[in-house]
Amino acid sequence: MMLERAPAAPRQQADGQGAALSIGGGSVTIFEQLPAERLQAMLAAGDEINECYRVLRKTDANVVGEVLKGQGTFYEWDHYPEGDVFDHETHSQYYYHAHRGETGEHGHFHTFLRAEGFPPGVQPVPYDGAEQWPTGEDALCHIIAIAMDKQGYPTHLFTTNRWVTGESFHAADDVIVMQDRFEIDHAYPSWPANRWISAMLRLFQPQIGLLLRQRDDAIERWRRAHPDRDVFEDRDLDITSSMPISVTRQIKEVRRRLARAHAS
Repeated sequence: MMLERAPAAPRQQADGQGAALSIGGGSVTIFEQLPAERLQAMLAAGDEINECYRVLRKTDANVVGEVLKGQGTFYEWDHYPEGDVFDHETHSQYYYHAHRGETGEHGHFHTFLRAEGFPPGVQPVPYDGAEQWPTGEDALCHIIAIAMDKQGYPTHLFTTNRWVTGESFHAADDVIVMQDRFEIDHAYPSWPANRWISAMLRLFQPQIGLLLRQRDDAIERWRRAHPDRDVFEDRDLDITSSMPISVTRQIKEVRRRLARAHAS
């Protein structure tokens, strides 16, 4: 099933034009310190993703089409499905939308953990700017974005500056802990789509951790280079780190690492 965008609804504010920090070839180092238990969990997540693909292909479907199904015309910037997807037990959230205009990208998923799912004692980074960040029960943490192609398959992971998602910005080490708490465990808008996105965050756990740390580094460099600006609200800095991904290659590497661990 090919996915096409409808004409974009008029918007007064366009996405920022900040330079992305591209990360490639990091898989060797990020796999080195992973314990066997983590690799096993990643392999199980890879099997889950392939199972979702298997059942969806039977009806020429894909995860993006599942989320857009019954939602009417697909407008850029709007969230899909309408009202986002929440799991009120895990306090996880995601939505799909499009706006970046990247070559080959149909749109992307944004994933979050909301305040009630935060680990005890976790607080946003210190901030004394003019913008009001969500607090209390409204606080939320953006974990990772997953870029999708027109066939409905993932191509990249990327992180964003705070203003892009309106989150309560947390340091990378805290977000990495929150990542393991993300799970959508219900059937709206689609059981396989929800299983897929939950498994994606487990399969690519080490890459997401790397991207989050690169995000913090990029923001700190930007702050130093532009001391007169509020770095978290600077529209010239939007994408803070990015990495191409392949489910097939990731599973292959996990299997190789596990075989090496078992042989030693």
